[in-house]
Amino acid sequence: MAILKAGTDTAGHPVNIFYEDWGQGNPVVLIHGWPLDHTMWEHQMVELPKHGLRVVAYDRRGFGRSSRPWTGYDYDTLAADLNALLEELDLSNVTLVGFSMGGGEIARYLGTYGDARIARVAFISAVTPFMLKTDNNPEGVPQSVFDGMQDGMKKDRFDFLQTFAKSFYGVGMISHPVSQGVLDWNFTVASLAAPNATSDCAKAFSSTDFRADLQAVKVPTLVIHGDEDATVPIEASGARTAKMIPQAEYKVYKGAPHGLFFTDKDQLTVDLLSFVGR
Repeated sequence: MAILKAGTDTAGHPVNIFYEDWGQGNPVVLIHGWPLDHTMWEHQMVELPKHGLRVVAYDRRGFGRSSRPWTGYDYDTLAADLNALLEELDLSNVTLVGFSMGGGEIARYLGTYGDARIARVAFISAVTPFMLKTDNNPEGVPQSVFDGMQDGMKKDRFDFLQTFAKSFYGVGMISHPVSQGVLDWNFTVASLAAPNATSDCAKAFSSTDFRADLQAVKVPTLVIHGDEDATVPIEASGARTAKMIPQAEYKVYKGAPHGLFFTDKDQLTVDLLSFVGR
């Protein structure tokens, strides 16, 4: 484990990014989703190094053990944090793997910094290309849905996080794809994130348009999405992302919810290994 200094906030305070760096070989950088931290990748962090890969997983600012600045939760800044990590470790031939919100970092990074360090990218349950429904993005999700999320967090962030997690993993009256232990872990991680970061990042992933960024994706691309994703609907995201990137390989996980990194962890690991191996 290590700490990366990723600049300063608007008040001049240092912003540190926590990361773990395991294994040896071609690097795979794992970018976590909202509202979790890098520990969501536990299964892949353990398995991928067994196959000759170097795995780097970091906490987005405001989450996990990274700094908790008041500002800086827009995608330009978040992509700059990713760039700082790649430069600090001097990584090349990198596979970027972004889950949910993390897919946005991949798109904005490639759109801003190019792909000189990048060999391939994987969008997993990602929020790309543009989540918000607008006049020129009719396939998106209505603003009222995101307003409801903000209202829920403002009223009772802890209750919101517990309720949100059930939809996140597809838990219902008769459907229990994850254990209570997973839900408890999810709540603990999410509740310890900075509340301003949780709110501001939700605004960022719901309102940032990545369509122009996706045009910069020229490296081999893997898109994975669950067709029962109630958090980031596949029709508004995965299907459109795959269509916008002509060379993309598109895999739909039948019956999988948003949190397929756990519900379908073994299949996800197999697919990532196959993709990186090419």
